Amino acid sequence: MKLTRTRLMLAMALGLAVGTAQAHDDSGKTGGDISHVNGGITAEAGQQYGDLDTVNGGISVRRGAIARNVETVNGGITLEDEAQVQSAETVNGGITAGERVRVGHGAETVNGGIKFGFNSSVQGDVTTVNGGITIKQTEVSGQLQTVSGDITVGAKSHVRGGIHVEKPHGISFGRSRTPRIVIGPNAVVDGELRFDRTVELFVHQTAKIGPVVGATAQSWTTSLPARND
Repeated sequence: MKLTRTRLMLAMALGLAVGTAQAHDDSGKTGGDISHVNGGITAEAGQQYGDLDTVNGGISVRRGAIARNVETVNGGITLEDEAQVQSAETVNGGITAGERVRVGHGAETVNGGIKFGFNSSVQGDVTTVNGGITIKQTEVSGQLQTVSGDITVGAKSHVRGGIHVEKPHGISFGRSRTPRIVIGPNAVVDGELRFDRTVELFVHQTAKIGPVVGATAQSWTTSLPARND
C-alpha cells in the first residue's frame, strides 16, 4: 500500500523541535492557509480556505466550506455535508464525511476508519491501514485499500478502481482478526478485488463486481451471517 505519510511525520518532528512558539493561530482566517502545531482547526460553514494542517488536533470542515489539502497527525477529520476538499489525510484519527461531500484527490488514514455519507464522491483512492472503510451511495474513482479493517460498499455505491486488502507486515501478537468485506444492494465495484489475506467476502445478489483474487464470494440477500471471530 502506497502511503504518503512522510511529509506528515516530518511535520510532527519539526513541531516537536520548534515548539509551539512558531505555530500561528489563524482560527478566524478565511481564504488562506491555516497551520498549527498544537490545536484544532475549524473551517467555517460556507467559507473558502487554502491548506489546513495541524500536528496535534482535529480538523472540522463545516457545511459547504471549501478547502485544499486537509492534514493532521494526531486527530480526526470531519467533513460536514456539502464540504469540498482536495484531499483529507491523518495518521492517528478517523475521517468522517457527511452527505454530498466532494474530495478531489483521495482520503487516507493510518490508524483510523473512514466513512462517507450519501451522495458523496472521491476522486482517487480511499486508503487506511488499521481501520475500516464505509461508503454509502458514494462514488470512488480509485481503489478502496486496507490491511486490517472491514470494508462496506453500501447500496448503490460505485467503486471504479477495485478493492485491495493487503497482508499484514511485521510481528503480530494474538489471534488475527478476519476482515469482513460487504458489497451492498445494487453496488458496483469495477476492477479487481484482490485479497492478500483471509477475508469474509459477501456480495449482494444485485451487486456487480469485477474478478476476485484470493477469496470466495458468498451471496447474500437480506441479512449477513454472524462473524466467525
